[in-house]
Amino acid sequence: MPVAPPAIGHVEVTAVRTSSDRAAFMELPYRLHRHLPLWVPPLRGELRALLDPRRNPFFGHAEVRLFLARRRGEVVGRIAAHTNPRFEEHHGCSTGFFGFFDTIDDVTVARALADAAATWLGGHSRPTMLGPVSFTTNDECGLLVDGFDQRPAVMMPYTPAYYPRLLERTGFTTAKDLLAWEFPTTLHEDPGLTRAAARLARGRALTVRRVDLRRFAEEAELIRTLYNDALGDNWGVCPFERNEFGILARRLKPFLCPDLVVIGQVDGRPAGFGLALPDIARALAAARGGLFTCGLPLGLARFLFARRRLDRARLVAMGVSEEHRGRGLELLMYLALSKAAHDRGMTTTEASWVLEDNHHVNAATTRVGGRVTKRYRLYSRPVPTR
Repeated sequence: MPVAPPAIGHVEVTAVRTSSDRAAFMELPYRLHRHLPLWVPPLRGELRALLDPRRNPFFGHAEVRLFLARRRGEVVGRIAAHTNPRFEEHHGCSTGFFGFFDTIDDVTVARALADAAATWLGGHSRPTMLGPVSFTTNDECGLLVDGFDQRPAVMMPYTPAYYPRLLERTGFTTAKDLLAWEFPTTLHEDPGLTRAAARLARGRALTVRRVDLRRFAEEAELIRTLYNDALGDNWGVCPFERNEFGILARRLKPFLCPDLVVIGQVDGRPAGFGLALPDIARALAAARGGLFTCGLPLGLARFLFARRRLDRARLVAMGVSEEHRGRGLELLMYLALSKAAHDRGMTTTEASWVLEDNHHVNAATTRVGGRVTKRYRLYSRPVPTR
């Protein structure tokens, strides 16, 4: 484990303004967390694109300020403060956000970072700050508070155990917990579930089809529409714009398996969707943050080798339009995804994340043999406004 430097010396927090500042902002977690055996380094190219205003459409409607904390010239922490007018318009609120929170184990550094973000958000008339959200709830969000003995699933964070303590000591309180559920890929073999699915579907013309990757753009737009319709009213959800989802879809396309992405239909018309991915977190960890070193595909070779041994899937999202919920379509999609994952040699699926107070989904997942394996937490703090 990395050893924090002594908590002495003035902490200076400054905004990221230069290319060297931006490079330091991006590199800090690789330096801080390289000793954590279960941390999955993000690919530097993807992180660079996420933070690039020219490549990430989030910057087209949001305001973002990145901060670095230094002690005696050494970078010891980072944080981002940002607004999201589309989120506020959708949910009818005025909320500021913080994200990309990384720091040494030092409450003085954490407090200085949080205060800098709060001051900036207060200047933008946001009375509350919520996070970590980097940049939206469609990206990585939350701090890990339970499940430190397990590798995170793809596109889920792994944060040090001391982070919650630091935030709580700087005035943050729990806003919401997010659950990661794990269940076996044998649901389709359960006689009770298959009988229940047949009974619910009888006479209702419920069907499930897999996506057609030959019509990738059309299918991606359909899933975006179903996502916004089915999940848009959930707490914290930020509806996808067309260009935002298009970028995400193209980013995921190399890893998509058509039988792990399904469309639920009622009378032949789309009414729901389920999106699962092979859990490539182990392969990403093998890449060590990059696919190429000095022009050589060393990380890519390690990634491809580790990818051959994947035995887990991650259910990223599932939803059914409100008018068709509770009719059995959800169960049919669960069973279809279970069989697809099982046929690919995957033994478990992680469904993440699910709101702690989404009692319907949590109860249904419990009934099919699921168990909570990880818990993530979002924090909030009042912001003094001018």
